[in-house]
Amino acid sequence: MFEKILIANRGEIALRIQRACRELGIKTVVVHSEADRDAKYVRLADESVCIGPASVRDSYLNMPAIIAAAEVTDAEAIHPGYGFLAESADFAERVEKSGFVFIGPRPETIRLMGDKVTAKKTMIEAKVPVVPGSEGALPDDPDEILRMARDIGYPVIVKATGGGGGRGMRVVFTEGALLTAVATTRAEAEVAFGNPEVYMEKYLENPRHIEIQILADEHGNAIWLGERDCSMQRRHQKIIEEAPAPDIPRKLIERISERAVQACRKLNYRGAGTFEFLYEDGEFYFIEMNTRIQVEHTITEMITGLDLVQEQIRIAAGQKLSLRQRDVMFRGHSIECRINAEDPYNFLPSPGRINQWHTPGGPGVRLDSHVFAGYTVPPYYDSMIAKLITYGETREQAIARMDIALSEMIVEGVHTNIPLHRELMQDEGFKQGGVSIHYLEDKLAKK
Repeated sequence: MFEKILIANRGEIALRIQRACRELGIKTVVVHSEADRDAKYVRLADESVCIGPASVRDSYLNMPAIIAAAEVTDAEAIHPGYGFLAESADFAERVEKSGFVFIGPRPETIRLMGDKVTAKKTMIEAKVPVVPGSEGALPDDPDEILRMARDIGYPVIVKATGGGGGRGMRVVFTEGALLTAVATTRAEAEVAFGNPEVYMEKYLENPRHIEIQILADEHGNAIWLGERDCSMQRRHQKIIEEAPAPDIPRKLIERISERAVQACRKLNYRGAGTFEFLYEDGEFYFIEMNTRIQVEHTITEMITGLDLVQEQIRIAAGQKLSLRQRDVMFRGHSIECRINAEDPYNFLPSPGRINQWHTPGGPGVRLDSHVFAGYTVPPYYDSMIAKLITYGETREQAIARMDIALSEMIVEGVHTNIPLHRELMQDEGFKQGGVSIHYLEDKLAKK
């Protein structure tokens, strides 16, 4: 096991990784920007290194500075968390070439799955179902593009090959709008991802967003840890997640999960990973694989009793998985609400000083957050300030506990989306379960 790990991230995930390390008896080094100098996890770390000013380009995306911090503190491994450099194959490669262990998949795996076209081809070879669409990147010939769209059937969605996080995609309902959409998406992809290639898929009109959590070690062992329903989202950004997914037959979950595990073995995958699917009319369609820990890993932890971050660390240290598939037990239901410093209805960020901070408690309530009274939410980073998680023996109990927990939570000094979450806990569609990825946007549009 490692003696010292460098955490190359910020916010709640930096604190979450730090807690996992402390429980394992591992010392931690935290890198931080000047804006995060007074963060809780910086104060709690065994060592901390300032790697640059507030700008992410000069700090959390500054590969040489992060690796230099690992060198001067004698860290053995680097945990990237999620976001920033977590899915950068170049960063993973530089980490390993510098003599450190990257706590995540191999660089070649990240590169393979980070390209949506090669990822889709890989899944087809592994017999994982995919959304009907182009075999690869779209050609330059406009007539060929139009022909492909007719074969797929409208509506279609044009996506950037190197995209992610809800960016670099456009839905097209008519043939007349297709070529303009392709050209616009290509231009945006070039600017945002440095890769102008785009591909095309059938646009499913009312799907749910279901993901499968997996763990795999470097000894060829792989297991799945159940599914999460992430359909409550706005502009492809998840707001509420729950596990297990309501109203999907268990046999279908088991079948798609086994295919995901087989794909991991084929890939020689290492670490934690998530297969993301669209689910409609009893069918699963692969959309992408995230080669990192997810924001919503917490709800899987609640229903399995496992610490996924500790499992990541053990796998990176070369250990075999401690569990076989038959040992994985699923109990109860869990829900996560992402608490953001933003207006609850127009979603404008709300940075500033938090004057009051009172957190909820009680049976089945967990809060993952780096925030405290007096903390200043900086304007430079993602607006998420906490993740509120509840557990219940039933879905109804998990919802009731979340409703109560949200009513107890007090945040003053900045706007938050807590009012929206409270409204959704009372929403009949959500309470019934199984809403599509368009449900929340349709609900907000009616307002």
